[in-house]
Amino acid sequence: MGITRVGFIGLGIMGKPMALNLLEAGFALTVYSRSRAPVDSLVARGATAAPSPRAVAEASELVVTMVTDSQAVEDVVLGTRGIAEGAHAGLIVADMSTISPSTTTRVAAALAARGVSMLDAPVSGGETGAREGTLTIMVGGDARLFEASLPVFKAMGRKVVHMGATGSGQLAKLANQILVACNMAGVCECLNFAARAGLDAEKLIDSLSAGAASSWSLTNLGPKVARRDFAPGFKIKLLQKDLGYVLSSAEEVDAGLPATSLVHGLYGRLVEEGLGELGTQALVQAVEALSRGRDGQGGPRRAAPRE
Repeated sequence: MGITRVGFIGLGIMGKPMALNLLEAGFALTVYSRSRAPVDSLVARGATAAPSPRAVAEASELVVTMVTDSQAVEDVVLGTRGIAEGAHAGLIVADMSTISPSTTTRVAAALAARGVSMLDAPVSGGETGAREGTLTIMVGGDARLFEASLPVFKAMGRKVVHMGATGSGQLAKLANQILVACNMAGVCECLNFAARAGLDAEKLIDSLSAGAASSWSLTNLGPKVARRDFAPGFKIKLLQKDLGYVLSSAEEVDAGLPATSLVHGLYGRLVEEGLGELGTQALVQAVEALSRGRDGQGGPRRAAPRE
């Protein structure tokens, strides 16, 4: 018989809809989150609330963690009243957060010493993918555990890939974030250039989306940039955190990432300005600031045509 009892820790923008998809798939779900409102919402849909990560582990065959960063994973897994304290034979921990690969390796080793197995399974697809159950899930860890956990992952994602040994899932996600960040920078530079040159952004996005310049960032976030809609599907502060992990890992493997380093700096500027809660498309504000720095003004400025 496969896994039927699943725990879920972390019910934020991504975690809550992911947990809801597990409920709708028929899993018996036990949930914990620091915020009470999403817990109550899921309990109303049939989930069971737990008072601690330890209690989630005690009630579950597989526990999903979906929290903010490396420290948060260490806290809920290895901390006081954490998952490790509720460990029992056969328990699987699937960390779907985006964290440092070195933290993944360390936490997995600590769990293994207690007889608990771990998979690192970060996701891509944003709030929309979490809500619609169309996430891409990149999984590292034992292949046998991956197969056993596959029905759980398929309830939350459309594309589920076993990347290799422990830590491989996180490395794949960091590679994903390189493209996400650099693509977003390209979209923001493109649309800032278009605005200053007097082009119609809506028409430009429609045109470029049909050609080689198209990307997920252009088609999904480009229109938001054009509308000045900076509501978060994925927050600046979280992508900035991920890019920090990217750059640290790049140093470990001696990989040069000049474009990623630049975008990391631009997002860092926005975080310093208190804009970390905005969506990643708000990067355009950093690009616009560089334009204002050149000529002391923002907004459209059509270049004179050449003779």
